[in-house]
Amino acid sequence: MNRRQALTTGVALGAAVTAPAPATPYRVGMGDVRALQGRFAKLIAADHKRGGDKRTETAALALADEAVALRQRGSCSQRVRHALYATAAACVSSAMWAATDGRRFDAALRHHERAASLAQESGDQTILFRVWSHKGSLYRHLGRPADALDANDVARRLSITRRDPLFASLGHARHAAILGLTRDKAGVDRALDCARDAMLRADPGERRPLWLPAFYDEAEVHSLAATAYLAAGRGAEAEAHAHASLTLFRPHLVRSRAITTARLARAQLGQGEAERAVVTAASIDVEHPRVRSMLDSFTRDLRRIAPGPVCDSWEQQCRAA
Repeated sequence: MNRRQALTTGVALGAAVTAPAPATPYRVGMGDVRALQGRFAKLIAADHKRGGDKRTETAALALADEAVALRQRGSCSQRVRHALYATAAACVSSAMWAATDGRRFDAALRHHERAASLAQESGDQTILFRVWSHKGSLYRHLGRPADALDANDVARRLSITRRDPLFASLGHARHAAILGLTRDKAGVDRALDCARDAMLRADPGERRPLWLPAFYDEAEVHSLAATAYLAAGRGAEAEAHAHASLTLFRPHLVRSRAITTARLARAQLGQGEAERAVVTAASIDVEHPRVRSMLDSFTRDLRRIAPGPVCDSWEQQCRAA
């Protein structure tokens, strides 16, 4: 071997020794999914406390982006892939609900489109139910009962409602709240009977996504019943269900308690009990866009129904708050 050959061979050998090994492809696993879901659980807790908060909406969208980015980062099993898309869809659905609760309806409609697409990718019936049930609630808040019924029916027809009566119960209870807007009193009664019957049949030990048992229980059925009867013009029944709900709410459901208390005040006012209604409304100390909107509506009704000292006193309290 001459000197030139020796040098060439040495360079080649040196390159072979120092060349970096190819990077090992990242394998996304259920541990990654569980980490995302742990953060999602904290987001759900924050939503129940604050509700309608822009920070919750933004955080939910950011977490959804992380789930989608993780899918692109490496390889994974079909199970993990579906779980990542389901987690992303759940996060966007939470952003949609926060926007709805905060009266940012255009944003909520945009979030629905993305949530529905991600939920379809996941193939997860539970998240598909949540996305379409939320859309039904969004249309109810927009005062569009026909669209609300159509969206809620998509959720109610999913196979998960036949496998797990608790999902069926929520579908029926939200159906009742929508029917209240149409003044279909018999329909409200039937839907609430179905909701209660399904809840009694539900297995409390069944494994479910964390967002459902976090808020849906007997207290929520009563709260939705109060919503339905209030919209249907049945004040006494609305008041009774609101009282029942308030005795059953779990401590972490701060936003739900405030909303139901606002409904109770409206029900009392509708029955001509202005002083009691003002005392009830004054007990609400939660700053929340939806609650504020409900109290503004209460104030307008109070001026119309009971102008005078009671109304003047209430408005002074509002200004001082």
